[in-house]
This record gives sequence, structure tokens and C-alpha cells, in this order.
Amino acid sequence: MKNICVIGGSGFVGTRLINLLLQRNYMYCTSNLDKDISLTHSNLTTLADVRNLNQLAAIPKGSVIVNLAAEHRDDVRPLSLYDDVNVQGAKNICEVARKKMVSTIIFTSSVAVYGFAPVDTDEGGKIAPFNDYGRTKFEAEMVFKQWQSEDPLSRSLVIIRPTVIFGEGNRGNVYNLLRQIVSGNFMMIGSGKNRKSIAYVENVAAFIEHSIRFGPGIHTYNYIDKPDFSMNEFVASVRRILGRSEKIGFRLPYFIGFAIGKGFDLVAAVTGKRLAVSSIRVKKFCADSAYNTAINETGFIPPVPLAQAFEKTILHEFIEKHDDMLLYFSE
Repeated sequence: MKNICVIGGSGFVGTRLINLLLQRNYMYCTSNLDKDISLTHSNLTTLADVRNLNQLAAIPKGSVIVNLAAEHRDDVRPLSLYDDVNVQGAKNICEVARKKMVSTIIFTSSVAVYGFAPVDTDEGGKIAPFNDYGRTKFEAEMVFKQWQSEDPLSRSLVIIRPTVIFGEGNRGNVYNLLRQIVSGNFMMIGSGKNRKSIAYVENVAAFIEHSIRFGPGIHTYNYIDKPDFSMNEFVASVRRILGRSEKIGFRLPYFIGFAIGKGFDLVAAVTGKRLAVSSIRVKKFCADSAYNTAINETGFIPPVPLAQAFEKTILHEFIEKHDDMLLYFSE
């Protein structure tokens, strides 16, 4: 039986991952280190912040480390938190891993390391982050690669770069977009022809569990649930599931939408408030963010087809009643 130590397991992906690991209770002994107590798995949780080296001493000897801890929002302040959590946190984890004779680390990075990447960028794509989140995620990858290189024949490093993750209970960008469409307040910015890749949380958790069995070496994979879709197709699919007309209607030209976003940037700078609209969010909405992946080469089959995951999420969030649903707020 393997000891699995999930760092940052109290959040959206971590909770689903621990649920899955507990279902395999004959295979894994699971623990969670997080700065917040898990609302689902409090009995497995030890309070620990990746910025605190002493607190990471709770990592069990010889365990498989799954690092989900990250500072990831667009509006993090101070900006130094990205480096403190994502980069220094990785250094601290590696220091403890050396002492605890850890031979496997699984790190959830992000496709943000590619920046505004060409369509169908794969794992060999150019690293060109446009923000501190993407920059520090890549720098953390380099920290973990240094750890692996110290004993390359014995140590396994898995780097998973997911695209935007959605699913029941998440209150991030995909949910906010779905809510606008469902409410009837959605307005398309631009042509809507830009392509997007997304990932369902259950499938991401399943791939992390799958990667526990990878052997020594460095294994880097984008995580995407195929097929990709255009924004026009996304909106039409939501409306079809809701039994509504698939017609898009009025479209706001991109340059006007971006100018409005700049106006909100100014308001946020003056007031110090976090606002739902910004120029970078408009730019990200209208940009292509479609990726390729070599995951098929590992033999992994996502347990939930994307179309089914999409419908499950919409029905769960907007049609069915789930008064006791736990919510996870993210980008």
C-alpha cells in the first residue's frame, strides 16, 4: 500500500482526488496537507502552508507527493505571493522530499506556461507566459526537475498542465460564463470562432491517480478533455441542454469589449476592489486556448466523456437542487 500525500488537497481538484484515492483504499493510504481544513476530509488533513518548511515535515516518509497548492487568481496582491507560494513552495517541498526519501512527485502546473499559444500547442510548445502565474508555474517546474535530476534513475516527476478545469461546485470562470448564459445576460464579444480546451475535474483527478504508477523519469502532459469547441459552439450547447434556442444574437465587437475592460481596470485600480470584468479577462475570453496532448500514449481513458461532463455540470448547477453542495472559488 502506497502513502499518498496530497498538498493542497482541500480545494476543488484535491477533494475529488482524495475521494478517488479513498475508493482505492486497498491501494493507498492518503493524507492531506493544506493551509485550510478540508470540509470533506477533515480527518485526513494536517494544517500546513507550503511557505513554511517546518510545517511540511508532516509529509510521510517515502510517500508519493501530489502538489496541488498554488496561488493562481488573476488579481493576487501582493504579486510576491506568486513567487512565495508557487516557487518557494516548490523548493520547500523538494527539500523535505530529499529528507523523507520521496521518489515520486506529481505537480499540477498549467497551460498558462505557454501564454497566448498557437492553436493545438502540445507539450513541446514554446514557453511564453504572459503573467506571474504562468511564469511562476514554469519556474516551479524547473525546481522539481532539478530535484528529479539528482537521482534520475530512481525518481519520478510527473508534470501535469491542465487547461481550465470545470465541474460541479466550482465557482470559477467556466461557472461564471455558464451563469451568464443561463440568466440570459450573456453577450458574445468578438466573432465567437476562437477555440477553447477545457477539462472536467473528475477526469483530471483520475489522470493524477493514473500517473502515480509512472516509472522513473520526467513525464510532462497537457491535460485536456477532447473535443475542443468554439465559443459559438459552447454557447449553443448550453442553450440546447437548457431547451432554448441556440441562436447567439447580438455580438459586441472585440475592440469595444476590450475598451470596457480597460475601464474596469481603472476602477479597480482606484477603488482597490476585485471586479468580475477586466481587460485581461476579455482578452482571454476572445483568445484561442486550444491544446493538444500526448496523454493517449499513457493508456489513460477519461472516465467521463466531455459531452456528458458538460451536461452533468449544467444540470447539477442550474436545474437540480443541491442545497448542501460545497463550493470552491477559483479562476
